[in-house]
Amino acid sequence: MPSPWRLRARIRRIFLTLLIIAQCAIATNAMIRVLPYHGGDPLEISLAVVFALLFFGISVGSWFGIYGFIVRLSGGDPMSLMRRHPPHTLKNVPLTRTAIIMPIYHEPIERTFGGLRAVYRSLEAAGCIEHFDFFVLSDSRDPEVWLAEQSAWFHLCKTLKADGRLFYRRRLLNMKYKSGNIADFFRRWGRNYRYTLVLDADSLMTGETITRMVRLMEVEPSVGILQSCPTLINARSLFARAHQFANHLYGPIFTTGLAALQLGEAAYWGHNALLRNEPFMRHCGLKRLNGKGLFGGAIMSHDFVEAAYMARAGYEVWLEPELSHSYEESPPTLVEDLTRDKRWAKGNLQHLWLVFFAPKIKMAHRMAFLNGIMSYLASPLWLIFLVLSTMAATRLALRPINYFPAEHSPFPTWPEWHPELALALASSTVFLLFVPKFLALLDALLQRRTAAFGGILRLPASVLLESVVSALLAPIRMFAHSRFVLEALLNVNLRWAGQNRTSETGWRPTLISQAPASLIAICWAAFAYRLDFRFFLWSLPIVIPLVLAVPTSIVLGRVSLGHMFKKLGLLCTPEELEGCSLVDDMQAPAAENGRVRGLSAFEAAVVDPGLNRLHQSLGRPHRKGANPAFIHKLRQLCLQDGPRALTTRELSILARDRESLSWLHQAAWQADSKSYWAAFHATGKQ
Repeated sequence: MPSPWRLRARIRRIFLTLLIIAQCAIATNAMIRVLPYHGGDPLEISLAVVFALLFFGISVGSWFGIYGFIVRLSGGDPMSLMRRHPPHTLKNVPLTRTAIIMPIYHEPIERTFGGLRAVYRSLEAAGCIEHFDFFVLSDSRDPEVWLAEQSAWFHLCKTLKADGRLFYRRRLLNMKYKSGNIADFFRRWGRNYRYTLVLDADSLMTGETITRMVRLMEVEPSVGILQSCPTLINARSLFARAHQFANHLYGPIFTTGLAALQLGEAAYWGHNALLRNEPFMRHCGLKRLNGKGLFGGAIMSHDFVEAAYMARAGYEVWLEPELSHSYEESPPTLVEDLTRDKRWAKGNLQHLWLVFFAPKIKMAHRMAFLNGIMSYLASPLWLIFLVLSTMAATRLALRPINYFPAEHSPFPTWPEWHPELALALASSTVFLLFVPKFLALLDALLQRRTAAFGGILRLPASVLLESVVSALLAPIRMFAHSRFVLEALLNVNLRWAGQNRTSETGWRPTLISQAPASLIAICWAAFAYRLDFRFFLWSLPIVIPLVLAVPTSIVLGRVSLGHMFKKLGLLCTPEELEGCSLVDDMQAPAAENGRVRGLSAFEAAVVDPGLNRLHQSLGRPHRKGANPAFIHKLRQLCLQDGPRALTTRELSILARDRESLSWLHQAAWQADSKSYWAAFHATGKQ
């Protein structure tokens, strides 16, 4: 018998779809009437089509927020898992063996292992640690990074007394990015556990939330993936704080609306989610796409696809907004945010192949694919709309009015202008963009959460400040995303690199990222000014942010400015004002972190006896086919001139070779006073 939620989901989706289509039809008709020739030529038809697509995207996002507000106003969705199984009914549900995995790639060591320590201690405080094992799954390639990871893991095990419960594994062959890293874990250890909780390097979750998720899965055997709704924390720069504030204030109504429409056919976001191991291993393996260019090779954005495959196998996927105390962090600057978007844009566009050619995918997940695709295609559509508008304005300014646009027609077409319709259309678009923000503000008032955002006066001021920041960034994102979409369609290779999660961005990378858009905007503004002053004024809301893109990006990325607004009580969030024990634990200095002051990770691995034994135990013996002469040459060069004389690849060969580490340790301690390693003798204890 079908689950009760399926009928409810179908009714909700049909109603909302009809509402959005009717709204878009009315708006598109008004747009056609605004155009001088009422869509009577190819240029105006193109304008109307692009406008309809853009308005549809805005409408979908707006109605998600409106519907979420209505659901929250009515006390929550009775169909959700959390409403079916409130916390007091779950307390006596026994826990079972669960793995907590954290895939990492060139991440900040102290932040990554500090976050892991906080999650471990939270589970320990909940009295449930015996049911959980932790795995750090590294894909790091630089020996300076992965040697530091190994040292940090070893000392964290000692600090937490977590031997036999906290594991570290580094892949030597990086296939299929993060999804390949997770798949490797499941091949090795997946059958030892019933569930797996996936964390990112910046994830934090309380023990109470984790155990509640496990118990929900235990009482709902048809659920294959349970996705929590992580909120942003620990923002420092003004850019990150604005993003964090928006996430906390607007996020609840959007995610509630999304969850109420998706119900058991939700998406999986790739982290802060619990997977049921057996069906995940059986049904969610990702084969290479067999198309050409972008649509061939490994699937890059794996999470939505895995959710679709899980649902195709008959299991449910749920997003639960009420699973609180689940956190992640925002990129600190616009440059870092766009760098991440570049990867996501290519991965999402790749899903076009699955929308049309993947068999037996449920319609809800095909729509989720399309929604993700449109989140990036909206930018080039907006850019195309601006280009077409410029062409239309140029035609009106430079060419005489064509009274006979229809060929061979004896009847003239009189151009008409309807400024009142244009004003109504612009107002309705602004309304759709801002009504969710107003409803989120109203939701905070009704839920009595204003104090958690700084108070009744500071909250509206923060909304205004965040809206200004968003308006400044929107044109910059438009140009960047348009470039990313073009590069993705041309299948330009991406460089897989670690993320900057904490640092400010300098002028050079900002200029490289933003200066091209600024130059194009200046040229467009000059052309608009010479063409028609009114058209120039119309272009200014887009031109000004683009011209100021570089200084805007630098200023918003400043931590000092973010700290200033925090002191003023603006852009504050509940965790900042009320405190968060997870963040406090994460930021507390570790008693031991495995680092030897004044030494690089490789130097410490050679000089320090304890670390040398650790890295030897994690290393490998000589492989068959290894060139002994080449390895001997690398050892001698490292002994004589130090690690700086070797490339990253050569250092990796020595650092993962057990015999080389032992040889270098003995040779470094026996080296004479003129050698490179003599200066480090006082650092370690023989």
